[in-house]
Amino acid sequence: MPRHADHLESRFPLPDNIFLVGLMGAGKTSVGRMLARRLGKVFYDSDAEIERITGVRIPVIFEIEGETGFRSREEKMIAELTAKHGIVLATGGGAVLSPVNRGLLKQRGRVIYLRAAAEDLWRRTRRDRSRPLLQTANPLATLKELHAQRDPLYVETAHLVVDTGAQSVGTLTSHIQRRLAEFDPRDDRAHV
Repeated sequence: MPRHADHLESRFPLPDNIFLVGLMGAGKTSVGRMLARRLGKVFYDSDAEIERITGVRIPVIFEIEGETGFRSREEKMIAELTAKHGIVLATGGGAVLSPVNRGLLKQRGRVIYLRAAAEDLWRRTRRDRSRPLLQTANPLATLKELHAQRDPLYVETAHLVVDTGAQSVGTLTSHIQRRLAEFDPRDDRAHV
């Protein structure tokens, strides 16, 4: 077997598009980049694309337009990116709040929910000042609230649910590749 499982035999055809969902700090960008490289796909990060188009950082958009303004921009970006072919997309943590986004993600690609405990997410994001929703007196409590609110939406949207734990990016990516190779697209339930 190749070192990174780059050439796994797949029982079913690999999806044209792969979309990663999950809370901030779950590893969507890091895993997405590696997965795209291994599968020969183009990587996109919806938040990075919004920043590229607007010329400003996400916290500035939140400050000027509020979360509602940002979510409107995010919905347009998700529609644009999911219409592409041969991509791996890391979505923003709140992308699943929009029913439109959930529908597009589920219809236009294979959705993988990178699930992590709030405590793990807090450890990964506690020094990151670029996350507007965590600029609170108690970021861990905020992450627990976000997890409780969004976890059902991630599960509803996902074709595959993968617990991230303390695995390295390489190990997690190899695990996802194995799961994709075994995934039967005729089975529409989220696989834990």
